[in-house]
Amino acid sequence: MKTDQDARPAGRGLRQSMSDLHSWVGLLLGWVLYAMFLTGTVSYFKDELSQWMRPELPAQIQVPDPAVVAQRIADELGTVAPGSPQWSLRLPDARNNSVYAFWRTAGAAPGQRAFGEGNFDAATGRTVTSRGTLGGDFFYRFHFQFHYMPVVWGRWIAGIAAMFMLVAIVSGVITHKKIFTDFFTFRWGRGQRSWLDAHNALSVFGLPFHAMITYTGLVTLMALYMPWGERAAIRTAAERQQLTAELSAFIQPGKPSGETAPLASVEDMVRQAQERWGRDNVGRVTATHAGDAAARVAVARGDGGRVSMSPQYLEFEGSTGRLLAVHEGVGAAAETRGVLYALHLGRFSDSVTRWLYFLVSLAGTAMVGTGLVMWIVKRRQKLPDPERPHVGFRVVERLNIAGIAGLSVAMTAFLWANRLLPVTLADRANWEIHGFFIVWALTLLHAVLRPAKKAWVEQLWLAAALLALLPVLNAVTTPRPFWHSLGAGDRVFAGMDAMCWALAGLHAALAVRTQRHQPKPRPARKPVREPVNGAVLREG
Repeated sequence: MKTDQDARPAGRGLRQSMSDLHSWVGLLLGWVLYAMFLTGTVSYFKDELSQWMRPELPAQIQVPDPAVVAQRIADELGTVAPGSPQWSLRLPDARNNSVYAFWRTAGAAPGQRAFGEGNFDAATGRTVTSRGTLGGDFFYRFHFQFHYMPVVWGRWIAGIAAMFMLVAIVSGVITHKKIFTDFFTFRWGRGQRSWLDAHNALSVFGLPFHAMITYTGLVTLMALYMPWGERAAIRTAAERQQLTAELSAFIQPGKPSGETAPLASVEDMVRQAQERWGRDNVGRVTATHAGDAAARVAVARGDGGRVSMSPQYLEFEGSTGRLLAVHEGVGAAAETRGVLYALHLGRFSDSVTRWLYFLVSLAGTAMVGTGLVMWIVKRRQKLPDPERPHVGFRVVERLNIAGIAGLSVAMTAFLWANRLLPVTLADRANWEIHGFFIVWALTLLHAVLRPAKKAWVEQLWLAAALLALLPVLNAVTTPRPFWHSLGAGDRVFAGMDAMCWALAGLHAALAVRTQRHQPKPRPARKPVREPVNGAVLREG
């Protein structure tokens, strides 16, 4: 004898299972995914954000000659990091108005910091005299490391969240059989239906991008998540050295000869690279044992204009400047990894492509956010008493408020700290970051203490106010207000102010919409009569 359950279409069971999987996978790490998406979205403009956060540096109207700058900074590093077994510098380009360099500390004792780093003025070669800040790199690193934890732990959490995201994408496509039809349907003011429509539209709008960015994010750290194949295939030091050469242009320091020899002209080495790749396509210079007869110099090609992160570099003998090797090709596996890595970072992109990355990634952020809100809206209607929800529901609801609206407040507070903290404050860069986490924790406390709707509205309005007033704060604390930047053609500062006002408008619109929302009362359940002749009757 068949039951009603047996008579149901087989596909419905699969879709229901996928729906449950989609809901719970999206919820369990949804707040982590939202933070990863939002900070990753901002990171597409991390170089511009870093410029804004160092207002003491002049606007870069024209990119200086990379060859001249390389020689200038190499000479300075000979003074700043004498005897360093390895130093590396990133040359200025259209998006960076300073030179970032790092170096191994010579003769570092156990327990001491083995690396040094700094930003240098491209025009003078001297250390940059600007406020201490991590700039946009904070959001970039937080995106996959979460800062206050061991790096490996943070990257594992990011990887697990990315795996959950892949499961959510696949199960979401299976669940919504009319997902592409629903993309063209939006029912405004319909409560749960409106959130579902928004979630579907945002999901379909960037579906290929969301799948690509999630999968390639896992590929960037594949050696951490799945190291067994590499360990089985790479057994000798020579094979390890070959693998390093295919994955990175950072040549490793060998043993010094002990014979003093001045470093040959770095400018001439960069000139040779420019002849090969173009004037502005040289990205980095790395030297090992500068000042020793065994010195080596690698001049690496930049990432712009090529959809691959596979290293291309020229290797020179440091003491003579003689070209030793040209590395411009890698194996098929390494090139595949390089292409996927480049697609994730988007550093190859021009301004238009970068804005497309930003907008579709922002849609992905909204997709995760609407999914989290929809979970609450959907389950509130099923509660016996929506005014007195159980503890689990309240926890999710408060985490939604702090994880979505609160994160906007904290990220903007980080920018306010950059302008308000004293320039001479010790450990200033870390205090900017401390401010971010302190404010974020306070938004969670606020969400716990206030009624849910009021907490949403208040935090959204606070984010809108902080964003709208940030250009005013910049005008008061720096000599680069919006009107001055606009007249001087400073696209970084003018664009930052304009984006703050646009995002302030978005948060204000969300606050107004949330404030006006009135949940529809749940229809009363029909009373059940007593059984009559074995049947259950309902009134009406």
